[in-house]
Amino acid sequence: MGRLLPKKANSRAPASDVNGYLVNLPKDVRVVLQRLRAAIKSAAPRAEESISYRIPAYKYHGHLVFFAAFKNHCSFFVASKSIPKTFSSELSRYDVAGATIHFTVDNPLSAALVKRIVRARIRENEARASKRGKI
Repeated sequence: MGRLLPKKANSRAPASDVNGYLVNLPKDVRVVLQRLRAAIKSAAPRAEESISYRIPAYKYHGHLVFFAAFKNHCSFFVASKSIPKTFSSELSRYDVAGATIHFTVDNPLSAALVKRIVRARIRENEARASKRGKI
């Protein structure tokens, strides 16, 4: 499945930062993903934002979350198989596969839910780092 990029943008080099990733998306998709980005940054202000695997990524004591735009949907990759189980009732209106939550422009994730998920991921990563003596 290809990203939601205009045809001529597909021939460009991969984005080097999140702004570069978002700029070529259709406006409605860009707006939804900018809101998702803001929610992530609000919940995880100390997370490092980058491009990893050619998509926006956030790291805090390891991989935290990622997101991407595809032809018919967007994905929020939560890098933890336990998170979708923990939030299963709130995610029931979305297609969830493993650690990936699929959503659309017409049915976006709420900022409040994204923040709760990101905070849960932070706790998981901090607990794992603490066990390894990294905190």
